[in-house]
Amino acid sequence: MWKEFREFIAKGNVLDLAVGVIIGGAFGKIVDSLVGDVILPPIGKVFGGLDFSNLFINLTDTPVATLAEAKEKGLATLNYGSFLSVLVNFLILAFVIFLIVKQANRLKREEAPAAPTTKDCPHCFSAIPLKATRCPHCTSELRAA
Repeated sequence: MWKEFREFIAKGNVLDLAVGVIIGGAFGKIVDSLVGDVILPPIGKVFGGLDFSNLFINLTDTPVATLAEAKEKGLATLNYGSFLSVLVNFLILAFVIFLIVKQANRLKREEAPAAPTTKDCPHCFSAIPLKATRCPHCTSELRAA
């Protein structure tokens, strides 16, 4: 069983997947920072100093000023600001993955096969140049195609 497990782990696909998961996790943190620290603050500034992380709807009758205060008191809240941040994160990640897959597909596309440069002689079936008028193997005269 140990030998089978070692062979399974040594397969290229498993190692590629492991590397992809690790890089994906690190990339997710970069996107989180990009959204939370770079994209949303200017958008909040445009909307009059709006802090997306503090956007919530209090579902109780107890008045609170901030989401941190509501969490401290254990109040039920609908945190739509956090949802907007996660949504923007998702859209950015999905777009980046789309670009990566699109690039990979472009690289995988096979080139169109080259136009044939030879044809078969109808008499001896040897390969001859397309423009040949006589077969160099059997010396038969060929019709112009």
